[in-house]
Amino acid sequence: MNDCVFCRIVAGEAPATKVYEDDTLCAFLDIRPIARGHMLVIPKVHAAELEDLDADTGSYIFRAGHRLALAIRRSTLAADGANLVLNDGKAAFQTVPHIHLHVIPRKHGDKMRFAAGFMLRRPYDPQSTASAIQDGIAALEREEELNNHKRPGTDEGAQE
Repeated sequence: MNDCVFCRIVAGEAPATKVYEDDTLCAFLDIRPIARGHMLVIPKVHAAELEDLDADTGSYIFRAGHRLALAIRRSTLAADGANLVLNDGKAAFQTVPHIHLHVIPRKHGDKMRFAAGFMLRRPYDPQSTASAIQDGIAALEREEELNNHKRPGTDEGAQE
């Protein structure tokens, strides 16, 4: 294994507050968050830059980022939006040489707080933050399940 901190997180050899994980990716809280709920979504297979990442995995990472952004809207973090940011290479300010997508919660009128977050980068209570995001993921899943049952052609729609 290389000396990549994100690879060590995936392997369970470095600490992280994980909010989601599957066979392809891992999402965890940034240790120097710009805002409460700031997460990183990484592929489990090491890829230093976009050039090293296959397109299917890249698409999957962005789909996961999209889903996590929706989850933080439904969580007690009550985000009004999110920034999804991927810095590709040192020239683009990538600081860890392992592809990672930042999912940063935003609220209306947070411009000053957001700017201060860049300077301060203070951790929030990681356990309660992760729990709030996981509750948002569960709320999103319940919402999707309810919407799937209401569509024509589903079991509920066929019983009319």
